[in-house]
Amino acid sequence: MPPALSAATAGFGTGLSLIVAIGAQNAFVLRQGVRRDAVLAVVAICALSDALLITLGVAGVGAIVVAWPQALTVVAWIGGAFLLGYGALAARRVIRPAGNALSDAGAQAGSRRRAVLTCLALTWLNPHVYLDTVFLLGSVAADRGELRWTFGIGAVVASLCWFAALGFGARLLGRWLAKPTAWRILDGFVAATMITLGVTLIAGA
Repeated sequence: MPPALSAATAGFGTGLSLIVAIGAQNAFVLRQGVRRDAVLAVVAICALSDALLITLGVAGVGAIVVAWPQALTVVAWIGGAFLLGYGALAARRVIRPAGNALSDAGAQAGSRRRAVLTCLALTWLNPHVYLDTVFLLGSVAADRGELRWTFGIGAVVASLCWFAALGFGARLLGRWLAKPTAWRILDGFVAATMITLGVTLIAGA
């Protein structure tokens, strides 16, 4: 295998392994995809944000991130509080469902602006994003020497493929989620994910 292709493949695999893990961002993209609400905007924000963070990591900005632990602590507190609030709203929907989300997606999901702002918060108020994407992935890319940017391109492609598949592929669950009970299960998953990560961020701050 040519060195450039090997570096790109390694970047794709490394990037995918860091993104696929269940987290607040993935849970939100999944929910928006199932609701078919602002999916393109949400997928674009996630993919472009990852591309920017990966670029910073490959460029060697990871050392700066590690040098400012106080900044990461502030981000952890703000992000943790935001996740707890979002998790509480999801838990409320479990207890008091508001009807069929497929037929009333626009009313329940809120405005496009709200979806965009929520996606930005879930993406940029998570300190693990900086440690994993900027520092960890950047460190692995550095080992590739002159091919580190090819490695980075592979990671960017992995991010785009994942979020596109998650956001636009989620609509395939529409028939299963036609029942209110199924939506309560999904919201329960979202609530558990958000609250667990929120508590983890604040406890580790």
